[in-house]
Amino acid sequence: MRRFGERLVPGQRYKARPGAYAVLVRGDRFLLTHQSEPRPEYQLPGGGIDPGEGPLAALYREVVEETGWRITNPRRLGAYRRFTYMPDYDLWAEKICHIYLARPVLRLGEPTEPGHVAHWLSGPESIERLANLGDRFFMAQVMRRIVA
Repeated sequence: MRRFGERLVPGQRYKARPGAYAVLVRGDRFLLTHQSEPRPEYQLPGGGIDPGEGPLAALYREVVEETGWRITNPRRLGAYRRFTYMPDYDLWAEKICHIYLARPVLRLGEPTEPGHVAHWLSGPESIERLANLGDRFFMAQVMRRIVA
């Protein structure tokens, strides 16, 4: 599995933290979430898969929480991992990120996840603003498919 991001901290133990995330496209615009805490950053909408929850159930739930939009037809693009410290959970995590392509179809309202704001951006602006390299990689793959 491809790896992006920070180097491993020698001697540090990491807990596996699987998650599901989506590149959300509608026309020539992409829907991202901006998280204000613990550090302000743009992200692909999505998040951790809860115990007993499948990746698609987590994806649908997390996208609504972080963007306020319902999605349809998620298709798996791939996965990557990254090792990071998650200050909001006080956790050293091996994030296993399952990435999907989906279409936002119904706006239910504002994001319900505290500190999240949904933003529609162009492809190039999305790549420029996304905080981590794995998200950028998958966004670029989708953009190449759309242009091709």
